[in-house]
Amino acid sequence: MRRSAIQCCRALLHTNYITANTAPQSPATHSPGTGLKRGFFTTGVSQSYNSRRVEITSPEQRKAFFDTHVLVLELQANGFKKEQAEAIVTVIANLTSANMESMYKDMVTKPQQEIMLQQIMAHLDSIRKDMVILEKSEFSNLRTENEDEVKKMRADTTLDLNLEKSRIVDMFRDQEKQLMATKTEFTELNADTALGVAETNKKIDTDIALLKTMLESLKLETVRYLAASVFTCLAIALGLYRMWQK
Repeated sequence: MRRSAIQCCRALLHTNYITANTAPQSPATHSPGTGLKRGFFTTGVSQSYNSRRVEITSPEQRKAFFDTHVLVLELQANGFKKEQAEAIVTVIANLTSANMESMYKDMVTKPQQEIMLQQIMAHLDSIRKDMVILEKSEFSNLRTENEDEVKKMRADTTLDLNLEKSRIVDMFRDQEKQLMATKTEFTELNADTALGVAETNKKIDTDIALLKTMLESLKLETVRYLAASVFTCLAIALGLYRMWQK
């Protein structure tokens, strides 16, 4: 019986040793099929989300998974003394507590998981608010930049239109000046032409008057010549007639 109790203690120690060496080191090694509770890896979470670790169950409140008094009585029943049985149970309890402490370091309880989830959700809400604020700020900056660009383009367009308008007005004035100069030249040319025509008409009239005067003088001379010729012929005829009468 004593040998069976020793074998039972060895089996418990071996089980605790295997449990301590095969404890999960990261959340990726947890599987739904194990009897352990599934939780977050608090170290990585705290580094990623700046969360604080919340201790729900203190080491003093954690209970062992076996009855130590019953184990002491069983060891005494198998031939161990009370001091030996209590020492063995104390060693087993310490090993179990150490193993459970090692397991608790890499695991969280359900309340811890809920608190951690709330912290993560609060952090995500904060990030979402920051993103909304940043997005609004970026939209505001973009709107301001667009308004500045529109104002600049409008000012440039207005300046270009004013310059083009001034250029067109100047060109119209130049054309008007050229038209006035051409009109003045045409008027002067028309006046010169009219003056030349008037002088030509006067000259023609003068020439015509001179010709008329010349014709009148020629006509008088012709009449005088004819009269003289007639009188001469009459005188000759009269002389011939007198000569013929004698």
